[in-house]
Amino acid sequence: MKNDQIVAKNAVLITLLIGSYFLLCKVLEVADNPYLRFLNLAFVFFGVQNAIKESALKNGETNYIHNLGIGIRTAAIAVILSITGIIVYIELINPDFLAVMNNSFLIGGDLSLAEIVISLFIEGMASSFISAFTIMQLYKNPEKIKIKMKA
Repeated sequence: MKNDQIVAKNAVLITLLIGSYFLLCKVLEVADNPYLRFLNLAFVFFGVQNAIKESALKNGETNYIHNLGIGIRTAAIAVILSITGIIVYIELINPDFLAVMNNSFLIGGDLSLAEIVISLFIEGMASSFISAFTIMQLYKNPEKIKIKMKA
């Protein structure tokens, strides 16, 4: 599978997982709880791990920097897609959610939608780098990757 396909497929997967989780929280009426946002990181880790694993095991790519780039690109695109979803949700579906986000301890304050988007982007990119570097610890040894490929 081509690198761009791996990245796109897993970025969309992350976005769908986060969006589904958000909708589930909304249905259960717990979307106001900012602590539940931490589970989003698990979805990012899952998607990044899946992308790096595909690159390493299915494509046979053993270059650390290459696979790290796959992970970072996957998470970064998922961040952009997720933020786009939040913008659409606030602008078209529930403008009151902006107040909920402002009351969150993670954002805090009286921020505009643009300021919240910037905050979410920075937060998301930080989680992108952290998740990619963390997952790469499993795939940094080309010899182990080659052994896994044979199994």
